[in-house]
Amino acid sequence: MALIVFELIVFDVNNQSVKDLVKLGAKSSSSPADLASKTKHIITMLPSHPHVNEVFTSKSGILAGIQKETQCIDCSTIDVVASRKIASLCEEKMATFNDAPVSGGVKGAENATLTFMVGAKSKKDFEAIKPLLECMGKNIVHSGNIGHGLAAKICNNMMLGISMIGVAETMNLGIRLGLDKHVLAGILNTSSARCWSSDTYNPVPGVIPGIPPSNNYEGGFQSGLMSKDLSLAMNAAIETQSSTPLGSLAYNFYKQMSNQGYAKKDMGYVYEYLKNLEK
Repeated sequence: MALIVFELIVFDVNNQSVKDLVKLGAKSSSSPADLASKTKHIITMLPSHPHVNEVFTSKSGILAGIQKETQCIDCSTIDVVASRKIASLCEEKMATFNDAPVSGGVKGAENATLTFMVGAKSKKDFEAIKPLLECMGKNIVHSGNIGHGLAAKICNNMMLGISMIGVAETMNLGIRLGLDKHVLAGILNTSSARCWSSDTYNPVPGVIPGIPPSNNYEGGFQSGLMSKDLSLAMNAAIETQSSTPLGSLAYNFYKQMSNQGYAKKDMGYVYEYLKNLEK
């Protein structure tokens, strides 16, 4: 398979991140508008809708400098309606916008094995951006029309939030019963309870080396962001009149944990939080 090489132009409010990438060969830009004037392939990944809206619509935003036929790929996890509104604004500028939220964690990003859930108007639009996403991911899935990538991501993260709490509860109970954490994790990961939250991202420190729970819950996917994603799922549940009792409990749990000062801790911190509740 032929190697595809892309020139990388970057912008970030974190100047150090930009400097680090420039050292590796990337070119910097002074603003989102400046970046948009230099390329027709733009990938954004931001914490929430207000950030995405500012990056696209502010005076120095992408839409201020965007070129015709530019392909915008937003990998943020935001509200479906908000994403479709920005897609309409891009269309007015004769550019395309696709939602492509991502899953796979820090290791997935480091190893370029991420999963991208893509919302695109047509198969043609999807195929046009697929080579860009294949530089970062292993599974590139056309989820449906614009907004459907976000719908898939919201469902995925609701399940992740539920399962992470379940694994934390289970590991805490087993350890209190006298089981060795490695033995218990090994049994879960080869039995019917097996899931990603246990076999790849176990929240108990020391069970899996090299992941945030084994590094004082630093880095990784912050609990505050999980709370935000679960709130999106709850909003979607209200809009579609879907019953999500466990999703609601998970949202309230992460919301409470974040409000008590642990928003920047990795989502696996639920294990330590549960232990503290027992004191």
